[in-house]
Amino acid sequence: MAAAAPEKTAVSSNGVKPAALEKLELSELTAVSPLDGRYGRATHPLRHIFSEYGLIKARVAVEVAWLQQLAAIPQVTEVPPFSAEANAVLDALAANFSVADAQEVKAIERTTNHDVKAVEYVLKQRFAGHPELAAVLEFTHFACTSEDINNLSHGLMLGEALQKHVLPAMDSVIAEVSRLAAEYADVPMLCRTHGQTATPSTMGKEMAVFAYRLQRQRDQVAAVPLLGKIAGAVGNYNAHMVAYPDVDWQGVAEGFVARLGLQFNPYVTQIEPHDYIAELFGAMARFNTILIDFDRDMWSYISLGYFRQRTIAGEVGSSTMPHKVNPIDFENSEGNLGLANALLEHLGAKLPISRWQRDLTDSTVLRNLGVGIGHSLLSYSSTLRGISKLQLDEARLHQDLDSSWEVLAEPIQTVMRRWGVPEPYEKLKAFTRGQRVTQESMQAFVAGLTDLPEGARAELAALTPWSYVGNAAAQAKALGGHLRQAK
Repeated sequence: MAAAAPEKTAVSSNGVKPAALEKLELSELTAVSPLDGRYGRATHPLRHIFSEYGLIKARVAVEVAWLQQLAAIPQVTEVPPFSAEANAVLDALAANFSVADAQEVKAIERTTNHDVKAVEYVLKQRFAGHPELAAVLEFTHFACTSEDINNLSHGLMLGEALQKHVLPAMDSVIAEVSRLAAEYADVPMLCRTHGQTATPSTMGKEMAVFAYRLQRQRDQVAAVPLLGKIAGAVGNYNAHMVAYPDVDWQGVAEGFVARLGLQFNPYVTQIEPHDYIAELFGAMARFNTILIDFDRDMWSYISLGYFRQRTIAGEVGSSTMPHKVNPIDFENSEGNLGLANALLEHLGAKLPISRWQRDLTDSTVLRNLGVGIGHSLLSYSSTLRGISKLQLDEARLHQDLDSSWEVLAEPIQTVMRRWGVPEPYEKLKAFTRGQRVTQESMQAFVAGLTDLPEGARAELAALTPWSYVGNAAAQAKALGGHLRQAK
């Protein structure tokens, strides 16, 4: 057998060996993810929740609360009720757990190669300095599997993100779209179906459609219960019951999960099955999909000239075309919403699946809980920025309507039907389809409808594209009541 060829050192085309790559410290310039780099200023609040530090801090809070729970169970005599001082020490440890503290956990993890066990060891070190806590060191993480701690931590993290960031941002988007609905309730607008001129509406009513759709999905996001469990290695409280058979461990677990602000899941394996996360991210993805629809419509209205955009001093629209004022905010929103949904939908499809009583495929995926949320929040802020720049051009909307008298074919043929005029649709089709229709030609057509009563002809003659809007204005003005009902 021939000897293996010696390994070659890579060289550049000019024969120079490249220098070793410098290790770059993490910053906005060196971050791989734009969420921590270019967009870090917008997403930095999420670092407190979804970073490695945020996860470790949540784990500490759960571990501390579980030890306090054990001290409250009369049958667990080895952990007597804690004094007010001991509880204060535990509460402060959970509340004030710092990045420096988390660094200690990471240092221990380099030895244990197990992140949750490293948290347990750091807590034991802290407890060792307090006599009352030192006496119960081995009840830290008592009867718990790592997923007992993790699933509750994830629930706490998602709950904080929803209440502090996601729902308020969604509410801001809905409020701004609702403002457009109210402000432009009476402004007539030519609709387009299949890209072609269609029956008019008002700009406000079309905004109301989006506000109502978004509100429904926002409310579904808020309604998803965040579930939790602390049932041991396979969900049966096996070790708990061997150690303390007289304790109603399922009752204890239910109360403990509820006190954390989560909803108890009574049927679990080693893991909480994550179905609620799939439900939550599904609702978020639907909100995001509706917002993509909104972004694209606003982009199109800007392209039609229905909206102008306020310029900002110093901004550049194009590196070569000085006149450009691009709808970049709606474009950035659309792009980030696509990224967000790709992540949210993957997590929603993957997380509910786990082989037998548990496999580890969810672990690495769960570390990305905040990524889809981060891209979502970026999108919401971009949409809001885009809305803030809008200036409606009513003259342009009127010009479009005045060029589209053919849209009155619908009401005219409908009135003809009422009065028994034969083949009304066919007559209007022959008159309008593929033809240039003007105010004069349409009114001449109406004047020739001698089969109609004089009053009906007069009403049709007075009809214009900008007055033919049905109850669109009333719908826009009634939006507030419907949004309250949606909640």
